Amino acid sequence: MKKTVPLIILTILAIIGLLTPSIDVTNVADIKIDSGDTAWLLTSSALVLIMTPGLAFFYGGMVSKKNVISTMMQSFICMCIISVLWVIVGFSLAFGDDIGGVIGDPRTFYMMKGMLGNVAWGALPTVPLVLFAMFQLKFAIITPALITGAFAERVRFNSFMVFIILFSIFIYMPLAHATWHPEGILAKFGVLDFAGGTVVHMSAGWAALASAVYLKGRKTPTHSPARISYVILGTALLWFGWFGFNAGSAGAANGLAAYAFATTTTASAVAAIAWIFVDIIRGKKPSAMGACIGAVVGLVAITPAAGFVSIPHSIVIGLVAALVSNLVVFLRSKTSIDDTLDVFPCHGVGGMVGMVLTGVFANSNVNSVVTANGLYFGETSLFLAHVVALIAVSLFAFFGSLLLIKITDLITPLRVHEEEEKLGLDITQHDEEL
Repeated sequence: MKKTVPLIILTILAIIGLLTPSIDVTNVADIKIDSGDTAWLLTSSALVLIMTPGLAFFYGGMVSKKNVISTMMQSFICMCIISVLWVIVGFSLAFGDDIGGVIGDPRTFYMMKGMLGNVAWGALPTVPLVLFAMFQLKFAIITPALITGAFAERVRFNSFMVFIILFSIFIYMPLAHATWHPEGILAKFGVLDFAGGTVVHMSAGWAALASAVYLKGRKTPTHSPARISYVILGTALLWFGWFGFNAGSAGAANGLAAYAFATTTTASAVAAIAWIFVDIIRGKKPSAMGACIGAVVGLVAITPAAGFVSIPHSIVIGLVAALVSNLVVFLRSKTSIDDTLDVFPCHGVGGMVGMVLTGVFANSNVNSVVTANGLYFGETSLFLAHVVALIAVSLFAFFGSLLLIKITDLITPLRVHEEEEKLGLDITQHDEEL
């Protein structure tokens, strides 16, 4: 009977969809859809989506050969499950009518109602509302996928599916609403997050740490990466897609999008070089793995700042992020915490570095949305707001995720048996081999 429950739930949702066609047309007189902005956001949405397969290759190349398919499949399934969840209620929870500054009304865009006609999201009046919803969906997809690197090689696939649903509803969507909705509590507090440093990377990083702490270490934690070439390919796809992630968050085909494109390129390149240089100082040879990890750390750190800081300051952000994340990776290796692919040191810490440095370097000349300049320019309010928000978000994401992991484990055991772990998750979870 247990095996039929998921299909029954999906069938019920299909029946609800049959009865809720959402075909009412809404036309708002002062909305003027711009074809150039629409084309750019369509392109950006596709770019952000390709990041998730890129992440699958990035993570898949790092694990042992017997777990490559399982690790990649965890990213792939996020594209499927979160898409359905987003259409039904997720977009409403993130961007629906405000409830207390922390969540959206689930009825606002339930089953994508109100998407037909000449209608747009208030902050982006030149692109169709449905396109904005689909663009934001891609962020919601990759966030739980990022977490998978922390518990790779030891989590049951069925349990993982339960967890990503709970995480998305109770962690990601409240953070997205609080940060990106005009009435969100963090937005009103003055927090700036251009493309997801707080919402995506910090939430995923802290959830990753909570997962690693709860599930404890693997029985055989050391291994040779299965395919370094997969890691390089994954990095290339991530870097390519990240231009949609950051430049697309400008919401239009304009100068701000171009500027975010430039800061993104610069920070990632600097971080990749810095990571290699640190490895050389430690007596290691410059490695493809190190360059790839550094590049991704730079992308993570510039994400919250991409449309708020100058190009020269993006150099500083890339360098600082690489140095701090590299140090945290080293310190983590000295503990018993088995964050398999160092998700917290790279994504969590990278996101926090980016958030703090946004409060340092943001300037209104780059983006008029910045009402208080960063600490570097002699103003303190933005920096202090970011520090307070960093602490609050960290506590919420870590302990909230820890609770959800425990609930998931009670519903269906998260960890595979020791014998399954030894055999590898490709065989035990999917009956497939690389």
